[in-house]
Amino acid sequence: MTNILKFKLLSFSKEKKEHSLEKKAIYGDKKAFENLIENNEEYLYKMAFLYTKNEHDALDIFQDTVYKAFLNIDKLKEPSYFKTWITKILINTFNTKYKKTVNYLNIRDYEHKIEEVNYQQIEDKIDLYDAIDRLDEKYKTPIILQYFQDMTIGEIAEILDINENTIKTYLRRGKASLYELLKEEK
Repeated sequence: MTNILKFKLLSFSKEKKEHSLEKKAIYGDKKAFENLIENNEEYLYKMAFLYTKNEHDALDIFQDTVYKAFLNIDKLKEPSYFKTWITKILINTFNTKYKKTVNYLNIRDYEHKIEEVNYQQIEDKIDLYDAIDRLDEKYKTPIILQYFQDMTIGEIAEILDINENTIKTYLRRGKASLYELLKEEK
């Protein structure tokens, strides 16, 4: 048996197990739900952190997302859409809880963590994140989902309940806006 075939079989087996967990969770199996969350924990935390930009708020969003998902797991109609469904809950939780909150950072709190680094690279990243934060929400979310979470246009459309062509337009306009914002920074 070739390595590719073994990989495909293992991948299929894992995918089948995931859907089994999702079905069990939908029917009230708390342990299955717990396993699903453990399997998606890193993804959900990273997604929350991309939105909140700090550990405390990211953990808060993560916790609220898991709680809401637990309360509403029986409303998940298609087990294979669990990741899409929980991502939508996370985004809505963030939008409800933190949309109007402005976070300020005291650089002195982090001075001890600063080491010799490539400052130009850091500055470019900061400029990019600042530019993304200044984007209109309808452009920001698709850009984060595609470029930071490697989601497909179809997955983004499903999460946001928006037509795929509209997502493509938002991505194109968002990238154009980012280009203009970054050009202004230089």
